[in-house]
Amino acid sequence: MTDDTPSPPQTAARKAPASARKNDPEATKRDILAVATEEFATHGLSGARVDAIAERTRTTKRMIYYYFGSKEGLYAAVLEKAYGDIRRIEADLQLTDLDPEVAIRRLVEFTFDYEEAHPNFIRLVSIENIHCAAHIAGSDTIRNLNVPIIDTIAAILERGRAQGVFRTAVTPVDLHMLISAFCFFRVSNGYTFGTIFRQDLAQPDIRERHRRMIGDAVVRYLKGD
Repeated sequence: MTDDTPSPPQTAARKAPASARKNDPEATKRDILAVATEEFATHGLSGARVDAIAERTRTTKRMIYYYFGSKEGLYAAVLEKAYGDIRRIEADLQLTDLDPEVAIRRLVEFTFDYEEAHPNFIRLVSIENIHCAAHIAGSDTIRNLNVPIIDTIAAILERGRAQGVFRTAVTPVDLHMLISAFCFFRVSNGYTFGTIFRQDLAQPDIRERHRRMIGDAVVRYLKGD
């Protein structure tokens, strides 16, 4: 429990504020989650302040705790939304309808583009690793959100092997890790890597080379070339 966690409220205080009932509570929660994502990604779980989130969303700490229970509850909700966002877009790619090699390249390119465009997702995952995934461990929602992509990869691999396109034996989870590792590292270690080797990883030519390189590497690995 952190210093931001309030004392247990009195029974009467459990009711939502009248203004929240009259307005749009779902919109309010979305606004809180958006601002909380920036706050946690910038300052971490320990450094983030619920007061700052309340001020930026023109709500109150009391309302935030009414919706999310505690600072840790809000942080867990931010993680669930972050994972939900990427998995929802992955589902829209309709990878199972594509040729296996095309599907794998599409997945690699999507992962590369999404993680580069959403550095807060990378920061949140890094922060949760500092906490030894304690909050993810308590979230059935996050575990369930990640099942479909593994099932999708498994189906692509099965079709690729049946067609004789993929010959390398690899588990869907291992392949998911292989793809994620390169894409994640470019963002999570971009400043240190770029500074040490004097490269701007955001430069269009470097970015495109890396995007093509990871796609080629994964496909050639699966083909056994």
